[in-house]
Amino acid sequence: MKMVKERRLRLRRKDDVLKEYAKMNPKTMEDLGINNRIEVVIGGKKKLYFNVMPFENIPLNEVWCNEEELRANGVADNTIATVRALNKKEG
Repeated sequence: MKMVKERRLRLRRKDDVLKEYAKMNPKTMEDLGINNRIEVVIGGKKKLYFNVMPFENIPLNEVWCNEEELRANGVADNTIATVRALNKKEG
């Protein structure tokens, strides 16, 4: 079975997530080959990088990020973004 390298997911602002971290469903992480870091690309221009923590209660199509961090970067709640695993040599 071919592994999907990236997927368009919904970014959610949550105040219970630490800065520089994101929460994702472990099944989504497994499908995308994500171990601990992700790259989030918004509109093909803005790139953000996060450490990832797996949580079962996160919906499959969402990534929960720190509310203040997203606001500071001009990202609205429910924004659709491309999410991919970050290679060790990148970011």
